[in-house]
Amino acid sequence: MKYKSEVMIGSREIGRNSSPFIIAEMSGNHNQSLERALEIVDSAAKTGAHALKLQTYTPDTMTLDLQEGEFFIKDKDSLWTGKTLYALYGEAYTPWEWHKPIFDRARELGMIPFSTPFDDTAVDFLEELDVDCYKIASFENTDLSLIRRVAATGKPMIISTGMATIAELDDTVRTARDAGCKDLILLKCTSTYPATANNTNILTIPHMRELFRCEVGLSDHTMGVGVSVASVALGATVIEKHFTLNRADGGVDSTFSMEPAEMSQLVVETESAWQALGQISYGATEAEKKSLAFRRSLYVVEDIEAGDVLTASNVRAIRPGLGLPTKYMDIVLGKSVTRNVSRGTALVWDLIG
Repeated sequence: MKYKSEVMIGSREIGRNSSPFIIAEMSGNHNQSLERALEIVDSAAKTGAHALKLQTYTPDTMTLDLQEGEFFIKDKDSLWTGKTLYALYGEAYTPWEWHKPIFDRARELGMIPFSTPFDDTAVDFLEELDVDCYKIASFENTDLSLIRRVAATGKPMIISTGMATIAELDDTVRTARDAGCKDLILLKCTSTYPATANNTNILTIPHMRELFRCEVGLSDHTMGVGVSVASVALGATVIEKHFTLNRADGGVDSTFSMEPAEMSQLVVETESAWQALGQISYGATEAEKKSLAFRRSLYVVEDIEAGDVLTASNVRAIRPGLGLPTKYMDIVLGKSVTRNVSRGTALVWDLIG
């Protein structure tokens, strides 16, 4: 089967002929306030982001309510150390009854709302809301049962590839396609929070595109816009970033989330990077042609009379560029002129005997 590259999500074409598709990930940054969630939607729309993404789960669909062992986060380097998994997901999850008002607001503002489901019940629920596409999180990219369920909807799938080996991604991609997914986007992702630039390895992006024959983007957990902009230069057509109103407000994901001014910058700079790609091109572009006049060229720099010889004293390579190209200097020196020539005259072949 031949798989198409460009993907349509709603009315938006995703591919190298379009500017990067920017996804603002709300995640748990609503801080359990629907009012704040709607403010995040409004703010994301003003930045120019094209899509708003939620996560659809409950603490009970994610883990068990246990207080010890592997259900308690002890890693001192974790943003969430000292919490149980159950408590963390209880703090971060978006109540399902909020999804519709959030999606409605996003659509009113011209954005494409969608979500990351974490089990079959979430997929069933999101189908009722008629989402345009689905996202699979890095931690679920080896959950082939979930992959099959989402692929069976026939909707475009965006899959983060954090931690996955090539063999695991091959299983994931084959499973998705065999189950009915025809529109697939993979996102290079580093599953650390926040991630660092030196641990991001975006050179994987063109390799992944060639290997799996699909659109590829970046799920970016680094701070700032540099990594995302660089990824566009490597062919990324989708950029996903966590988004919040203000990091100082706190929240489970606030530390590595973008604020509105930063998201606006991301939208502008990734589009500029995409525009700059252009095509393989040499020589003056249409926009550059006027600048050719400001190259150096050969000019007569002293008044000379007919029959005089051209020398290094009376001919120089100067601006502007209306005379002979400078590469002819050695050829014209020693030649005589056919008529009187005033200082400041562009040297052309007609003047040389």
